[in-house]
Amino acid sequence: MSDKISTTALAKSRELDAKQLFTELKFAGYINRGDEGWILTEIGAKFGGEYVDHPKFGQFIVWPENLLIDSTATSGKTLSATQIGQRFSLHGKKINQLLQELGWITKTEDGWHVSESGLTVGGYQREDKESSNQFVVWHDSIVRNKRLRQSVVEFSGQDAEAHATDKSLSSFRQKFEAKHRSLDGHYVRSKGELVIDNWLYMNGIVHAYDRQLPIEQDVLSDFYLPTGKVYLQYWGTDAVTISDKEREAIKAVYEQHNFPLIEVFPEQIEQLDDVLPAKLKEFGIKAY
Repeated sequence: MSDKISTTALAKSRELDAKQLFTELKFAGYINRGDEGWILTEIGAKFGGEYVDHPKFGQFIVWPENLLIDSTATSGKTLSATQIGQRFSLHGKKINQLLQELGWITKTEDGWHVSESGLTVGGYQREDKESSNQFVVWHDSIVRNKRLRQSVVEFSGQDAEAHATDKSLSSFRQKFEAKHRSLDGHYVRSKGELVIDNWLYMNGIVHAYDRQLPIEQDVLSDFYLPTGKVYLQYWGTDAVTISDKEREAIKAVYEQHNFPLIEVFPEQIEQLDDVLPAKLKEFGIKAY
């Protein structure tokens, strides 16, 4: 943090009004406004923004003194789900489904609501004045978002591996081959994952395997349960032992982005009937 300064200090160094700088940062997609203040977006983090916790002033965002604010990549206009769909040749309803699957929006009786992680990729909550229905619009950088583009590719049935931007994931998949076939047709990497996958299937719980977290960083979760918007991580493998350091590093990513996580350890594999129902119930998921 020593080489980074607050937004207010940055504005002063550039002889700008602080309000003006906040507006410029939001226009460029570096920050977004949440219920409890300013939120650093993925784009802002790319350009060096980060959170700091101050004993007196609490949490706030700091920036490099030589911060580049790139406003050329945005029109300043927000996009609806329909407009995003036009960019990808998909119906707006399908875009909302993909955004929901990514955990960026949630559906309630009065419409769509942006989630905390949705705020970090440029989602803005809006209300229809006539009907009071809720909906979400997006900073136009959303059409370049790596995770959304990946979801569109996968949903459209294209070859996701051919469009992968990070070779490390491909290398990981080659090194740890998914060779165990579960009852629902998933190929998983370990016998422990096989037991979990079969347990979820037999209990009627919809799940995805080897799910990329909806963040810029390339991190795979063992399972994603869309009904409860929760991830499940198995801390075991047939090949190598996961160290405490590795486990804590992965858990830190979940905590940083406030992603709910269910953990299963090797010694619990034989007791899934006793372990998982209570954990799932916390997220509104009922096992048969």
